Amino acid sequence: MCGIVGLHLRNPELHPRLGELLTGMLVEMTDRGDESAGVAVYGDPRWSPEGRMTVSFVPDSTSRALSTGLAEQDAATALTDALGSPVEVIDAGPTFVAHVPRDLGADQLRAAILAAYPKALIAGFGEHLAVLKGVGLPRDLADAYGLPQAQGWQGVGHTRMATESAVTAGGCHPYNVGLDQCLVHNGSFHNYASVRRHLREKGITFSSENDTEVGAWFVADRLAQGYDVETALKELLATFDGGYTLLVSNTESFAVVRDAIALKPAVIAEHPDWVAMASEYRALVQLPGIDDARIYEPEPERIYAWTR
Repeated sequence: MCGIVGLHLRNPELHPRLGELLTGMLVEMTDRGDESAGVAVYGDPRWSPEGRMTVSFVPDSTSRALSTGLAEQDAATALTDALGSPVEVIDAGPTFVAHVPRDLGADQLRAAILAAYPKALIAGFGEHLAVLKGVGLPRDLADAYGLPQAQGWQGVGHTRMATESAVTAGGCHPYNVGLDQCLVHNGSFHNYASVRRHLREKGITFSSENDTEVGAWFVADRLAQGYDVETALKELLATFDGGYTLLVSNTESFAVVRDAIALKPAVIAEHPDWVAMASEYRALVQLPGIDDARIYEPEPERIYAWTR
């Protein structure tokens, strides 16, 4: 059992409140998963500044601390030396967020991170998002990340109760395996091992034993082939067995889908100012204007998608 939350803000006047609202949603899902929690935030000007490539990383993927224990400037110096080009670093609790000019790309920065910190977990990468992961209670992690102060147009989050892999930052959602693409998941993919084998045959490597990472790579692989999000999710429904609710996001879209028998809970709320989803309604009650929102349970195997 895990908890999923997602918030897409249609009204720019609400962008300064994204982190505050997402924190409230995430914390409400604590009893669905109190072992670890992660978030992906789109559009925060500090974590993902315009014209920069952002890579989020946990310096020691085996650590359970709420702080990296390292100074921002020391991390920036280590990465600058490894890359041979200036790197900016922001401390976000157990996660660091590193920036370089967009034209340098993510691959060089990821390589520099792993050279400087061999035990590091690459938590996410993109031009518009930061992905923050850690082990602990959702409230403690949100405070360590500085999530209540975050801004932006979209955020997704996950509270985890482990079933398929160890309780580590590497097993924590969201999984961001394609540029600015994220997936969070409540449930289980029963046939993930066979799907993972096929993806490995295509040259894809995995950073965890988590079944959710297999789903994330499956979607990213289809998107790389030119599929849109809805078509990629239709293929996922036809390929994966199990009971699950998924939330998939990228810079332009936000999509929700459930398995054929809708085994795992989900609720969606649509308001002129925002779209939100969560595993349970109580995660939505503090959203502004919730009394005026259209609230419904998503149907099995129907894909719900919204774009900016």
